[in-house]
Amino acid sequence: MSECILIVEDEDKIADILRDYLVRDGYRTHRLRRGDEVLPWLRDNPADLVLLDLMLPATSGFDVCRALRASGTAANAAIIMTTARVDESDRLTGLELGADDYICKPFSPREVVARVKAVLRRTRPRPAAAAGLELDLARWQASWQGCDLGLTAIEFKLLKQMVDQPGRIFTREQLMDAMHGDDRIVADRTVDSHIKKIRRKIADHAPDVELIRSVYGIGYKYEPATAA
Repeated sequence: MSECILIVEDEDKIADILRDYLVRDGYRTHRLRRGDEVLPWLRDNPADLVLLDLMLPATSGFDVCRALRASGTAANAAIIMTTARVDESDRLTGLELGADDYICKPFSPREVVARVKAVLRRTRPRPAAAAGLELDLARWQASWQGCDLGLTAIEFKLLKQMVDQPGRIFTREQLMDAMHGDDRIVADRTVDSHIKKIRRKIADHAPDVELIRSVYGIGYKYEPATAA
C-alpha cells in the first residue's frame, strides 16, 4: 500500500495543489482544515507524514506538533511544517518541538514532494540490526555484532527512543521524557552525560562508527552505521 500523507491546511487552493502533486507521485492523501482535528483523526487513521500548516483554526500548528510528539502511535508520523512565517526563531521552535522539516510559503509543490520523499527516506523505520546494532527488548540489552554493550536501563531507553525513529532529531527535553516518563526535573547535562556514555560503549566495539549524532542547539539523532 502507498504511503499516506495527511495535509493539514485551511486554504483550499494550497491544499488542492499539494494533494494533486502528491497523488501524481503515488501517495495517498487526506486533508484536514483545523488543528484540533489532527490528533483524533490520527488515532484511527495512521499516516506516514503530516504536512502541517502553522496558522490553523482552533489549534496552531506548533500546538498540534507538540501534541503529536507527546502522544502514542501518532508520534511516529513524520512532520513537515509549512508556513508563511520566515523568522529563524519559528523554524527553530518547530524543529525543537519535533518537526522533521520546515518549508516557507510561497513554495513550489515540486519542492514539497521532494522534501516529503527525503523525510520519508530518512524517517522510515529500518531494523537496527542492519547497522550491526541489535536491541533485545525482553532482556533490555543492546549489542553490537553480538557483543553486549553493557548499557544501563536508562541508557537502553535513550538508545531505543532514537533507534525507533532513525534520522529524527530529538530535543533534550524529549529524551528526558524517554528516560523517566514523569515530571521530575533533569538537567540537560544529565542527558548529555548518558549520551556520552552510550557513545563510548559503542566505540569500545566499533571505533570507526558513529550512530548518535549531535545537532547543534537542538539535541541528538540516531543514524544507521556510517564511518565516523
